[in-house]
Amino acid sequence: MRTALVIGTGLIGTSAALALSRRGVVVHLADHDPEQARTAAALGAGTDEAPDGPVDLAIVAAPPAHVADVLADAMRRGAARGYVDVASVKGGPRRELRERGLDLAPYLGTHPMSGRERSGPLAGTADLFEGRPWVLTPTRDTDTEVLNLALELVSHCRAVPVVMDADAHDRAVALVSHMPHLVSSMVAARLEHAEEAAVRLCGQGIRDVTRIAASDPGMWIDILSANPGPVADLLTDVAADLEETVRALRALQSSDEDKRREGSTGIEDVLRRGNAGQVRVPGKHGSAPRVYETVTVLIDDQPGQLARIFADAGRAGVNVEDVRIEHATGQQAGLIQLMVEPKAAPVLISGLRERGWAIRQ
Repeated sequence: MRTALVIGTGLIGTSAALALSRRGVVVHLADHDPEQARTAAALGAGTDEAPDGPVDLAIVAAPPAHVADVLADAMRRGAARGYVDVASVKGGPRRELRERGLDLAPYLGTHPMSGRERSGPLAGTADLFEGRPWVLTPTRDTDTEVLNLALELVSHCRAVPVVMDADAHDRAVALVSHMPHLVSSMVAARLEHAEEAAVRLCGQGIRDVTRIAASDPGMWIDILSANPGPVADLLTDVAADLEETVRALRALQSSDEDKRREGSTGIEDVLRRGNAGQVRVPGKHGSAPRVYETVTVLIDDQPGQLARIFADAGRAGVNVEDVRIEHATGQQAGLIQLMVEPKAAPVLISGLRERGWAIRQ
């Protein structure tokens, strides 16, 4: 791939353009808002000047509701040899293009499984897709040349290609992305009018659950409007679980011992099912999840502290597999949780204590 046209310079489009530009691809940028394209160009994502002729690959990074319109326009004017989109739903755009009588051989629907809570070109980064799955949905009609161009795009962005059927993809993202986002938003909504004294007690658990609720509502309306059926089906199942959980909790309030026992069984059931589902979430580098030992260290909120603790872990000969930080309320300090192999935990604890760190057991 020598040339590309990125149509839509939000987070995903700009990030892809930045990655391609770094790999020497000449990238042309277009957007319904010319100012966004100019901003992306100023960041080094490419040029906002139109190409002289057809490019090798056109990458449509428009909202799902507009993908078919943008693709149809680009294809009819012969903007490229091949066309891909990066929308979060795949079945709908393909069906719309087919209904419009377009030749789908030069088109391939794709979806990079990566994002951020922020949107727009200023949120773009060339490493957004590194190590992340990038779904490709070819059919028997897809030109081999277009598939190869798409694979080259994924490679330039240092992502991991995953081939799926379009409708299977839409059901999958409803489960692992769209439905969880709505649940996160519903939990976060409980905080909107909560008493300040209660909100001040927020810890890492509520931060983890509500993190994705910070995303742009307008963007998510576009996404959910393109995939409402599968998401509604999943929320119906969640609603049934909620009803059963509420009944179990009410039973725990009863003075009848049998009802309390029944309620306890119901709560235990949902918690155990949650355990069983959670362990299926892929672990580091997409491998099977592993059990790590957590070493918790008190750390001051000062410049250089994180660098120091990682350097000291390295001096102890321990590789930190994962890390979390819990900030103390009202204090310039926090707890850093270092996840390491179980056999390495005693070595790390000893090494950090020798260097003056306070370990929390």
